[in-house]
Amino acid sequence: MKYLLFRVYGPMSSWGDIAVGETRPSFTHPSKSAIMGLVAGALGIRRDEEQTHCLLAEVLGFAVLVESAGVPLLDYHTAQVPSGDEQYCTRKDELAGARGDLNTILSTRDYRGDGLYTVILWEWKQSEWALDRIEKALVRPVFVPYLGRKSCPTALPFQAQVVEAASLVDVISKGSFLNIQEFGFKPAGQKTLYWEDCDGAGIDYQHIFERRDITLSRGRWQFDVRRERQAALT
Repeated sequence: MKYLLFRVYGPMSSWGDIAVGETRPSFTHPSKSAIMGLVAGALGIRRDEEQTHCLLAEVLGFAVLVESAGVPLLDYHTAQVPSGDEQYCTRKDELAGARGDLNTILSTRDYRGDGLYTVILWEWKQSEWALDRIEKALVRPVFVPYLGRKSCPTALPFQAQVVEAASLVDVISKGSFLNIQEFGFKPAGQKTLYWEDCDGAGIDYQHIFERRDITLSRGRWQFDVRRERQAALT
């Protein structure tokens, strides 16, 4: 079976968890919705193409190897918002009013510092987004990719590659990536594999988690629940 691998690394990343009120938490590893958004941007799919985003997540399987979970970072954040209940389409429109009509809100936002992840994608069914096409898009993305938030740029090329393997564990051994430890990178924590339910993982899961990261509506920020399996690698 064919799989697409690519590596995700940045000095800062943020993988949104359920957010209520002023707190904006981050999960320890990339969500499927975040990676699908990154892939969609590389392919040139715009944010308002809701049905296309949903279809992309439906046809692609997702797993991620956490090579280094990084360290948690907490940002005390302030932002300006307009008064009243009027709805705005963009951030630019929100700030276009008179300065006296703007209020300041406070929030805390979580990040992961120096997280290193290997993303694994496969095709549940054939579609116009073949793995070879996604591989080329990650080499020359249409829109600038970022890791969860626009303030989190990538620090390495994705080095996307398509390989054939018998299982997810077999895929990991076939990936060929730059050894960033030569540049002083020090991995933190044990390697852990997370994957959505599929045949032929090649390893028994130790835990099952529920993550709300299946895109229902990109415009309304609505997500459905997905079951994710987890196993530590020795």
